[in-house]
Amino acid sequence: MSEQPQPCGVHLNGSIPLANAEEVFRMASSILGQRLRRIPDGETGIRLNWIGWQRAVFARHPAFELIPPDPKAYNALLPHFKLRPGGSSGKVVFDPLGYAEAALASYAVFSRLKQDNVIATSCRFQISLPTPLAPVRAFLVEEEQASVQPAYETAMFAELDTITSAIPHEELAIQWDVAIEFALLEGVAQALYEQTKTGVIEQLVRLGKHVPVDVELGYHLCYGDAGHKHFVEPKDTAKLVEVANGISAGLTCSLNWISLPVPRERSDEAYFAPLLNLHLHPETELYLGLVHFTDGIEGTQKRIEAAQRVVAQFGVATECGCGRRPSETISELLRLHREVAAPR
Repeated sequence: MSEQPQPCGVHLNGSIPLANAEEVFRMASSILGQRLRRIPDGETGIRLNWIGWQRAVFARHPAFELIPPDPKAYNALLPHFKLRPGGSSGKVVFDPLGYAEAALASYAVFSRLKQDNVIATSCRFQISLPTPLAPVRAFLVEEEQASVQPAYETAMFAELDTITSAIPHEELAIQWDVAIEFALLEGVAQALYEQTKTGVIEQLVRLGKHVPVDVELGYHLCYGDAGHKHFVEPKDTAKLVEVANGISAGLTCSLNWISLPVPRERSDEAYFAPLLNLHLHPETELYLGLVHFTDGIEGTQKRIEAAQRVVAQFGVATECGCGRRPSETISELLRLHREVAAPR
């Protein structure tokens, strides 16, 4: 083990493949305890594969029709839709997307377990939401994505408003999941913005500003996890730092955390070096997604030691949600987090 202090705290990005929210809350709380400031419901059931369940939103919408998926796409199994002939993106209005309904059901479980002292009093209920670009990019043909995105964003804001109206703000934390945007920034997907980096950051700041100021706010930056593979391997953390700095500079409210991925093979200082240029708010917690089940304590510790040569304070996470992992590995994976991180 390194002579450096242990990283402080654990962050769970979202999906955890257990039976239901109660099992997630109980297992995560019992294993991680005071290492957690926030706890998600695991996005169990139909929500487990991130935005995959939003296919049904497009499928039942009368404005769209189904077309065959692109076999060359990063996630070629996802179906695509297009506007029906004669349809107009300006007339598209989405029904409720389902995020608020799921969140309120899980919060009822969270609240009950907190009253029973299963969940720590200080722990908040974390809700992870995709940026509106993600489902639009995943399910619509390219030529219609830019025109439909505002309608989907309006629907997502309505979901967020329902959540923040029903759940006490002091109990709540909202995370925006940012993945597709890095495909644009890396040039592996066609850009939707004239100035890609500026457009991406403006969108992310706009999303953050819609979260009430007394609700905790965080961002999970990601390079994808379809088939346990990134859509491109990041050279280093430079683009992650640029986006994190852009969000931090654009927000006037608190930015409570940023979570960044660390590929399993990167235990070299060069990957982490751009973190020297990271400029976050004083209150912002940095979490590095360097916990990998496949190489356990030894590999995780190597990545921690490389990161500690560049950045002094951070907590640990996995690169992405755990929804694609076998459920029988989850307890051991959570214990791995516990082994390498100190309580907060």
